[in-house]
Amino acid sequence: MKYICLGYYDKGKFDGMTEAERNAIFDTCFEYDDHLRASGHWAGGEALQGPETALTLYWKNGKVATTDGPYAETKEQLGGILVLEARDMNHAVQLIGQHPGMRNGPWEIRPAADLNEMMKASEQRRRRVVAP
Repeated sequence: MKYICLGYYDKGKFDGMTEAERNAIFDTCFEYDDHLRASGHWAGGEALQGPETALTLYWKNGKVATTDGPYAETKEQLGGILVLEARDMNHAVQLIGQHPGMRNGPWEIRPAADLNEMMKASEQRRRRVVAP
């Protein structure tokens, strides 16, 4: 089963580190990611640019509105996502619990939703609307 793992970090703390300290963090995280790949548990992932590059979209007065920055104004910011292949939630917790990124901020783990049946049903409904 796929699990979406959201990794957070304290931007202020990260910005206060030396380049060598940041490189050491990246090296240990990438090494663990290689381990996840080799063991078949890595299903994808991406790092995110800093929160100052975020643009939040929302619905207001019948149209899309935007705000610069992340949705939540918190000390810890979303740093990236990792898609993990694990047997169950306990296995996902075990795998992420060993990730060196745990030392830099919390992780949120959620099972990926299987929308295949919902998408098929929607497709059937939409075909009926278009059919003469």
